[in-house]
Amino acid sequence: MTEIPEHLLKRSRDRKAAGGDASSTEVSPGAAVPATTGATTPTARVLVEAEAQKPAKKPDPAYVTAAKTRGRIPSWAMATLALMPIFLFMYVRGLEPQKAEAQGPIALGMENYGACASCHGADGAGGAGRVLKDGESLKTFPHIEDMLNWVYAGTEAYEAAGVASYGDPNREGGAHYPRSYNGGAMPAQGEKAGGGLTEAEILGLICHIRYDISGADEAGEWAEEYEKWCSPESQIFLDLEAGTLTFDSPELGVGTAPRLGTPADQEVMAAG
Repeated sequence: MTEIPEHLLKRSRDRKAAGGDASSTEVSPGAAVPATTGATTPTARVLVEAEAQKPAKKPDPAYVTAAKTRGRIPSWAMATLALMPIFLFMYVRGLEPQKAEAQGPIALGMENYGACASCHGADGAGGAGRVLKDGESLKTFPHIEDMLNWVYAGTEAYEAAGVASYGDPNREGGAHYPRSYNGGAMPAQGEKAGGGLTEAEILGLICHIRYDISGADEAGEWAEEYEKWCSPESQIFLDLEAGTLTFDSPELGVGTAPRLGTPADQEVMAAG
């Protein structure tokens, strides 16, 4: 008879000992047995069957699928798009040629023209006073010196001096007389004649009327006059402001006393 090794016998004894402990934990016949869930099984079966009977969900149309899967526009991009009309407006404005800001005598004249607008109109279209726009003042005064003299002295001084007309005596359509077509008078603007403007301010006013309102071309026919009298660098304007020149200075040919105007085809005589 073959002898069983000791270590196998020991393992067998250990297994039996373990089996005895497990059997002691078995429920005795008299012990209460927990209720099974067998009673709920029909309900669960009904739920499963109902779930199985639901119709299968239809797939989304292609356009819905595309809408769900395509990338969304970021919120920062939406804000940028909302500002696009403003950017477009500013861009278009930037393309428009901007008129250079007035300087020198013309800038000064723009400040003082408001008092003239009540009679001649804000745009020079006339009213109680003569029309100035569309070259009208240039037809009357082909020489700026004559216009300066007239505006300085005004109607009453001309009438008192017996001067029958102002500006070009050969003006197309006839010379202009000291009173307007409706009998209105031109107020004197010069200080000696009772007005309130300095000679530099009168020059600025006349430059504004001739170049901004009446439309003289500073780069064409009227370029020489503009450079001499009305440009920002005009030495005459600077000297009038400084008081080193006056309208009565012979070299200017203006004068403050009323006088007849000069025909377009003649040179202005020196004042005095």
